[in-house]
Amino acid sequence: MDQQTEIELQAAAFRRLQKHLMEDRTDVQNIDMMNLTGFCRNCLSRWYQEAANEKGIEMGKDEARQIFYGMTMDEWKANYQTDAGPEKQAAFEVAFEENVGKKS
Repeated sequence: MDQQTEIELQAAAFRRLQKHLMEDRTDVQNIDMMNLTGFCRNCLSRWYQEAANEKGIEMGKDEARQIFYGMTMDEWKANYQTDAGPEKQAAFEVAFEENVGKKS
């Protein structure tokens, strides 16, 4: 397979993952994803931002999240986010530190 085709397939797979998370499975909470997999929608948007920045494209966290989510974080939270109990929050703190690093 040539490199351009591989890039196009990777991009298509990413778009499908994004659609799955943003349209098909809005019921899956970010905290649950982070606790189980070590990444969530916010991580994906951060990786998108980092890739843009590496290419010399200035992009902040909020802009990257809006691109990935297709809406602002406030809109996403109002429409889809549910409350997480203390147990989930404690597990999230561990998962976040292990996979992202200490919160600043």
